[in-house]
Amino acid sequence: MRPLAWTDIPDLVRLEGEAFPDDAWSEASWWGELAGRPRRDYLAVERDGEITAYGGIDHGGQVADLMTIAVAPGHRGSGVGGELLTDLEERAAAGGAEALMLEVRADNEAARSLYDRRGYAVLTVRRGYYQPGNVDALVMRKMLGERGTQS
Repeated sequence: MRPLAWTDIPDLVRLEGEAFPDDAWSEASWWGELAGRPRRDYLAVERDGEITAYGGIDHGGQVADLMTIAVAPGHRGSGVGGELLTDLEERAAAGGAEALMLEVRADNEAARSLYDRRGYAVLTVRRGYYQPGNVDALVMRKMLGERGTQS
């Protein structure tokens, strides 16, 4: 794992389109996110010179937010998402966070399964949050002192 770099933006835009076709972040969004460092903290998992996963958090004090996490389609189910999530949780805790919050599409079964296994609990539902498609967002939280099952 390594920090994301400005030179990664073209790969991130491509991977975003593959991972989140209906609501992918744009190139301008990525520039803004990376400009938000050190409060915004983004990592890449690289295998054989290719980014296979990426994710990031917002260090917001006692509560950090998982901004995004994605695994390239060809690497899903390999455990790389769980490894990345572990590293992001550790970074959030090291930054002083007691909890990590996230929101996930209600129809993203793979992500929901990972978060459930890792000890995240649904706090609320944002009805019709993701557009197009009118898909609900589940707002989830994990207290960082709690241990979830490793994936």
